[in-house]
Amino acid sequence: MVLALLVSGAVVVVLVLLGLFVFGLRRRLIQRSGGTFDCSLRWNVPEKESGGKGWIYGVARYNGDRIEWFRVFSYAPRPRRTLERSAIEVLERRTPQGEEELALLSDSIVLACRHRGTRLELAMSEDALTGFLAWLEAAPPGQRVNVA
Repeated sequence: MVLALLVSGAVVVVLVLLGLFVFGLRRRLIQRSGGTFDCSLRWNVPEKESGGKGWIYGVARYNGDRIEWFRVFSYAPRPRRTLERSAIEVLERRTPQGEEELALLSDSIVLACRHRGTRLELAMSEDALTGFLAWLEAAPPGQRVNVA
């Protein structure tokens, strides 16, 4: 009986360590190619709503004319959302309000955008925001870019 408990306890510890290792390996593989930044996301935000709940912490990665957004707390190897540069319309920029200050990383700036008719909000650091807006403005000639 005691041996069975020790073996099952050891198996649980090994599985937890393996899960943490795979979790860290996934993050390392996402960041391997470079061009990543911490970015929280709120998808399908109502027009009149500013601030509030629904933020998901993630990592965004530049990939050509797209941004791939991955959930941090996930084992999925593929991005959860993909945003095309030509379809992103920046609506406004603001600081976190109310409960958002607790839900987001410190010094985050919230960027309200529209992507193919869906309103979304991205929260990132000032440095990441500068890079994101520069990436949007650096669109190839002929692409419509709207940066507020």
